[in-house]
Amino acid sequence: MTRAASKQTYFTIRFLVEPARRHAAFCAYAYFRWVDDVLDAPDHRPVEEARRGRIAFLERQQALLERCLRGDAPADVAGNEAMLVDLLQPGSGPRAALETYLRQMMRVMDFDVRRRGRLVTAGELEQYTAWLATAVTEAMHHFLGDGTYEPYDETRYLAVTGAHILHMLRDTYPDLDAGYFNVPREVLAANRIRPTAVDTDAYRAWVRERTRLAGACLDAGRAHFQRVESWRHRVAGLAYIARFEWLLAQLEQDRFLVRPDYPSPAHVATAFQVGRQAVWHPRVGAGERIPA
Repeated sequence: MTRAASKQTYFTIRFLVEPARRHAAFCAYAYFRWVDDVLDAPDHRPVEEARRGRIAFLERQQALLERCLRGDAPADVAGNEAMLVDLLQPGSGPRAALETYLRQMMRVMDFDVRRRGRLVTAGELEQYTAWLATAVTEAMHHFLGDGTYEPYDETRYLAVTGAHILHMLRDTYPDLDAGYFNVPREVLAANRIRPTAVDTDAYRAWVRERTRLAGACLDAGRAHFQRVESWRHRVAGLAYIARFEWLLAQLEQDRFLVRPDYPSPAHVATAFQVGRQAVWHPRVGAGERIPA
């Protein structure tokens, strides 16, 4: 499931996560990939009935997570739910970062279910990104850097924050088709435009603002990952940033007009190039750059 959904995630887990945690890492990613796919799947029932169905499914997953965290996993889990149960087997060692990842990802899924078909505020979108950034960052710490030094300061979540901003810009068209609006309603109201008016000057000005914020976040995130102790964690973090920098450049090249779709960059080749750099420069300090 992981390889089909994200080759970079697959290779990151396959080659950078230590063998003892590799199975759990695949379970963690694949479980939420499955949950997200179920929630996004076409549903031809009446709109409100389909919405209730998605909410009921997610509430089952939320209840399952809470039971697993209490050590009371049910025996009657269905299919892919077994991945969550397997991930939280008692006696699996320290898991504070893992629990944070799971809880925050459930919040992300819950927000997506409830925002579908409605305009949302800038504050709601900011919180949404914060949940996602916390989840992914803590997952990386758990599976790649647990027990090793990592700066815990204001830069901790900025790499994923920048990546998520770019991810939402990249997915503008498919999200519109699915009923998700990634531009704040305040921007729409102030400029008197609809969420589909992606080719207007006002929309492009907002994209420019978001792109510049994302770039600053990625720069800060790169400096953060250059200071982590674990070379595995450092390589994965820098490769994650590289995965989104091509999109940053593409948006700038397109003068901030979002496209209906984007070509897939050579994620794997980029990841290995970044990995080689990090391995050969294992003690890059704060503020230093890894040579190209």
